[in-house]
Amino acid sequence: MTNPVPGPKKLTRSTTDKWLGGVCGGLAEYTGVDATLIRIITVVLVVVGVGTTLLVYLAAWLLMPEATPQDPWTPPTTDGPPAPPPPSV
Repeated sequence: MTNPVPGPKKLTRSTTDKWLGGVCGGLAEYTGVDATLIRIITVVLVVVGVGTTLLVYLAAWLLMPEATPQDPWTPPTTDGPPAPPPPSV
């Protein structure tokens, strides 16, 4: 059996790991780094006074597409016959 080749990674905003816009969560999913570390670095850069950090974050929020949500959980299906009725008392 051969495994399907995964497509290229896409930089998208996270729909599951987000606080404000999902930018840091999406960047974390893309790079494989913990999202908390990326958030801390972002906050430190904004507080220290690197004003472009806030502009880059806002631009990323506007320009990065939102990730498509995972398939919602569906109950398992049975292939066998229906269950027998419960016994009567």
